Amino acid sequence: MGGALGVAAFPSIIPASALGRGGAIAPSERVTMGFIGVGTQGGGHLLGGAWTYVAGGYTGRKDVQVLAVCDVWRNRRDNACQRVNAHYSEVYGKDNYKSCEAYNDFRELLARPDIDAVLIATPAHWHATMAVMAAEAGKDIYCEKPTAVTIREAQTVLSAVRRYGRIYQAGTQQRSEYGGKFRQACEFIRSGRIGTLKEVYAYRDGGGIYWPQRFGGPGQPIPDGFDWDLYLGPAPMIPYDGIYGPHRFDIGELNWGQHHYDIVQWATGSDETGPVEIFMEGNRSCYKYASGVVVYGKPYPGEPVGGDGGACFVGTQGRIAVDRDALVSYPAEIVREPLRPNETHLYYSNSHSGNFLECVRTRKRPICDVDIAYRAVSAVLLGGVAKQVNRTLQWDPNAVQFINDDEANRLLSIAKRSPWLT
Repeated sequence: MGGALGVAAFPSIIPASALGRGGAIAPSERVTMGFIGVGTQGGGHLLGGAWTYVAGGYTGRKDVQVLAVCDVWRNRRDNACQRVNAHYSEVYGKDNYKSCEAYNDFRELLARPDIDAVLIATPAHWHATMAVMAAEAGKDIYCEKPTAVTIREAQTVLSAVRRYGRIYQAGTQQRSEYGGKFRQACEFIRSGRIGTLKEVYAYRDGGGIYWPQRFGGPGQPIPDGFDWDLYLGPAPMIPYDGIYGPHRFDIGELNWGQHHYDIVQWATGSDETGPVEIFMEGNRSCYKYASGVVVYGKPYPGEPVGGDGGACFVGTQGRIAVDRDALVSYPAEIVREPLRPNETHLYYSNSHSGNFLECVRTRKRPICDVDIAYRAVSAVLLGGVAKQVNRTLQWDPNAVQFINDDEANRLLSIAKRSPWLT
């Protein structure tokens, strides 16, 4: 692969007068989008799923026009493209209406000047590389977690999004969804409702590791319609072995852990920093912050609330536990009294996708912007390094390196396969 990539003639868009029928929004007022990766997660975002919270996904929104889909599986991209075009044909009352094109290579999608924003829902080892290339192409970005698979990758994403002035929303939707329970919990904690915060039980150990070298073995025939080379991308070239998926090279909590530690960072007021010490308790990674707060990568004993993307926060005057299903406190009245005007009020969003699209239009900072995503995924990846060396590490969140520890610092990055060196 490589070399210049030609782009087919762009599909035409119905004039504003036609799109304005039935309350539709004119093209000039819509966010045009391309979707990279349309499997279970990406397909749900595109057409509707349990985590999208809007009927029909982005395709069902009047303020979005989907112009392109991309996937290394031919059947996936073709089926997604057909469903998008069928939807718009029905909405606009125009038979065989075609606004969406299907691509195998995401670089062709990024080359289109008529696309404002992309949603990346590929295997995790692609997230950072694609986000950087999307920023360089002038696209705004909604990227599924994990934001990156190494600390240095996360820094590269942060740098690129800042340099090119792009909007970046991480797919850690708990700050926006689930009835605002996570935001309320963080507001109560940061307002001092449980006194001084001392401990956090994050349920997940946070030790996420990207380790493609552990794979290999006898090859199998590559299925027809599957671009194995492009699936691997920056990962090492290995024979096709029948194993693929969004977390092909993930170990531990690299995927799910970012949800938990995003909320830990929010509640502890650490969105612009990170832990200063990472230590092990058995096989679980734990953390200490400069404030003295200790984060344990395990459940709070006997507390059922917190396992589904949440945590339990213990202070000098009580505790709060929150997850996607419940918000509880001990004593109970801590969370029963509404937030007072003089208490801490955090960024409000009741729709993660809606917040992203609003920020694309207004250029304001999204609720899970690149700085927040960078620090949240870093916490998970730091735990992964501690797990690999199996000892306590001292971390400088400003210098972004371990203190006097060359062995640990070598694990902050990993080699990428050419030409995917971004």
